[in-house]
Amino acid sequence: MISRFPALLARALCAAGLILASGAWAGQDPATKDQVYSTVPGASAPAGKSYSTESVSDPVAQAVKERFAQRFSELSVTAVRRTPYGIFEVQLGGDLVYTDEKVTWVMEGPLIDAMTRRDVTRERQEKLGSVAFDELPLDLAVKQVRGDGSRKMAIFEDPNCGYCKQLHKTLQNEDNLTIYTFLFPILAPDSKTKSRDVWCAKNPAQAWEDWMLRGKAPATAECEAPIQQVLALGQKLMVRGTPAIFFQDGTRLNGAAPLEMIQARLGK
Repeated sequence: MISRFPALLARALCAAGLILASGAWAGQDPATKDQVYSTVPGASAPAGKSYSTESVSDPVAQAVKERFAQRFSELSVTAVRRTPYGIFEVQLGGDLVYTDEKVTWVMEGPLIDAMTRRDVTRERQEKLGSVAFDELPLDLAVKQVRGDGSRKMAIFEDPNCGYCKQLHKTLQNEDNLTIYTFLFPILAPDSKTKSRDVWCAKNPAQAWEDWMLRGKAPATAECEAPIQQVLALGQKLMVRGTPAIFFQDGTRLNGAAPLEMIQARLGK
């Protein structure tokens, strides 16, 4: 799995003289830095307040967006949303950072809700990255059907991704499942070659399973593999690392999630 935080922003923050660290505040008064730590909606939110999950008309948020854009002109700000904790969520494509109203500091997540132990940043990214399953171009994916295939999931995977191989081991005993694998070669120089060989194999699903579960490399094969189309699709869907899992209910998970979490999305 590759880092979701863009190196460009890290360079921009350093250039601005801000200290950036995972889960750390930059430029905030030490006396108050522990007073605000989560942006999750729900029981732990201040009474009477709610988390703005959509880009609604908010003049303060708009002002924050303009200030952020002025300070980091090399970055494209997708949206800024107010949270119930007096801080603002700044969306940069599929990435999230947090700041105050005057943009005097910037924080990179993950934000963890202290009451529920939920990773708020990850949940927000999954929501922002949700996609209608039926709109995925499944003809560009390697299709594997087990049992009646009634449960469906689509996964962006790199053939050299260790987390992807771990995910295959997690799923190897799951039945009545259809897996659509989008071969997404981003990790190593030979990822494209392996992806091509799998796609062009006589039985792509078997070739992929042999490689991911048993380490049996696919035989060299030549054909018109849709590698560039899948790379473009991943960029459109803000896939920043592998595996990226998409479910029929429109939700997504990033990384080798535990079986229980995947089953909850699939429906047992």
